[in-house]
Amino acid sequence: MSLFNVYPIYNITPVKALGAKVWDENNQEYLDFYGGHGVISVGHSHPKYVEAIKNQIEKIGFYSNSIQNPLQEDFAKKLAAFSGYPDYSVFLCNSGAEANENALKLASFHNKKSKVIAFEKSFHGRTSASVAVTDNPSIVAPINANHEVIFLPLNDIDLVKKAIAENEITAVIIEGIQGVGGLDEGTTSFFQELEKICNENNVILILDEIQSGYGRSGKFFAHQHHSIKPDIITIAKGMGNGFPIGGLLISAKFKASYGLLGTTFGGNHLACASALSVLEIIENENLIENVNQQSAYFLDAISEIPEIKKVKGKGLMLGLEFDFDVTELRKNLIYEQFIFTGNASQKNLLRILPPLSITSSQINQFTVGIKNALQSIKITP
Repeated sequence: MSLFNVYPIYNITPVKALGAKVWDENNQEYLDFYGGHGVISVGHSHPKYVEAIKNQIEKIGFYSNSIQNPLQEDFAKKLAAFSGYPDYSVFLCNSGAEANENALKLASFHNKKSKVIAFEKSFHGRTSASVAVTDNPSIVAPINANHEVIFLPLNDIDLVKKAIAENEITAVIIEGIQGVGGLDEGTTSFFQELEKICNENNVILILDEIQSGYGRSGKFFAHQHHSIKPDIITIAKGMGNGFPIGGLLISAKFKASYGLLGTTFGGNHLACASALSVLEIIENENLIENVNQQSAYFLDAISEIPEIKKVKGKGLMLGLEFDFDVTELRKNLIYEQFIFTGNASQKNLLRILPPLSITSSQINQFTVGIKNALQSIKITP
């Protein structure tokens, strides 16, 4: 049996990793400035993370949500203290797509409406409703296209107001900072007006913090740069540092009832052990402070590279914009400079998502590597 061939794959086979370093089967070392789509938050194979999972699997790895799991309560308390949302509840699932799927369902249960406002260049997942609110027709099958979605440009609050006035809108879903779409983000005034108009019209505001959350922007959630409180916040990626876990932070306006939401694997013992260890590492190693320090250092380090026309994003969720397609640049970075980076739907954008524990010396290594790569592919400013 062969694998279903849906991924373009680089000819590299990682066999071990530590911190921001990855080694292949030939013992070639790579610098990881992408973290597998921003999943690696506290660094590959962090000893405390490994210890937490190892200790848990020796006790119990899984049982269903039909029994008590104190690890879920421990995680909820830790997340409440860290996130600044002590009055919210949490529902645990397996992935970002599942988190957004449940957020949209919860919104529709709450106000009995079905249309959704999403934004151009958004990406929210690949399950039925989450892919329907993703602005990429090539991955939306006809069965998904039955969802009623209105796509609007970012930062045009008048169009949002018009759409809400003319339609029965259940929810607005928006990323704290767009990921796949290319690091665009709402302005503070846009986010604040969006919160206001949603509250006034019984529309649920869903903040997708799946990639932009967990300290990556320099605050625990990217929307906290704008001093708003959404109704639902979705999380995943850096939440488990590679172990599959996702979740929703849910405001007190929603009433829970048995069977309203459900999941087989969500919130299992191993997932909670991994998620707890991530929060403990972020806290004990002051990683959000490190994000802000290293982000400033990174921006200064690359400021003298003339080929970089613009830097987008916040913290350690950054996009380097060039005036050419970055495909060959990424290939050179990975095959010649041994550095992992990411791309976006915006073909001239290089995505930078290193572990939150990245160091200044590793940023220096990246800076040398990108300069060498640009020289090698003969790009001139």
